[in-house]
Amino acid sequence: MNEEDKNESLISHLEALRETILKCLYAIAIVLPFTFFIAPKALNFLIKIILGSSKITLNYFSPVEVFLIQIKTAIVIDFIICFPYIAKKIWDFLLPALYEHERKFIKSVVIVSSLLFASGAAFCIFLILPLIINFGVSFSTENIQAVFNISNVVTLALWMSVAFGLMFQVPLITIALIKSGIISYESVADKRSYVIVGLLIVAGILTPPDVMSQLMLAVPTYLLFEAGLLFSKISKNPVIKVDD
Repeated sequence: MNEEDKNESLISHLEALRETILKCLYAIAIVLPFTFFIAPKALNFLIKIILGSSKITLNYFSPVEVFLIQIKTAIVIDFIICFPYIAKKIWDFLLPALYEHERKFIKSVVIVSSLLFASGAAFCIFLILPLIINFGVSFSTENIQAVFNISNVVTLALWMSVAFGLMFQVPLITIALIKSGIISYESVADKRSYVIVGLLIVAGILTPPDVMSQLMLAVPTYLLFEAGLLFSKISKNPVIKVDD
């Protein structure tokens, strides 16, 4: 391949990436008015779950604070609803050269990817966030009372829900890379220590700056990585064939 062909290939890939991003943004924009409508009820539901049985109330300190939180909630719900479509477009971009009879692989990947994202978000909302709230309340004494700001709590909940959903994609990514032949099972298995360090770094970026939140994200993600690795070992025959 000469230099001109390489430049044309790069330009075509960039154009495909641009088109993929625009389609994802269009989908988010179309669904956004609906999520704005349901955001207040969704916000109340989220707060009830993460507060659980803890006897605390959330406070806000500016007239528009709750409204801005509702906007954030609407955007996150929008992303969750659109995730299957976004996942489909991303996998179509990453695996463009599949044979026709292997297109069903994309469908299965999208389904599994969506289920993993939903599972990660639900795991965070129903289990991790209540633990974090209870952990914070545990420091209360007769002279020290917890006063939680609604903006901080809800922003943490929304951000961590998305972070868990994305990190729960690790087993699927591991399986896809091994099945496609991009990396081998042996090379991944031999570099577990690097994977652990990488997951801790990513978890540290995606979570608040405390060790507890980092470990709560990194440990389940590593277990899912091992599950993906085990699945790849059980079914070693490649299922993805990419044209040269």
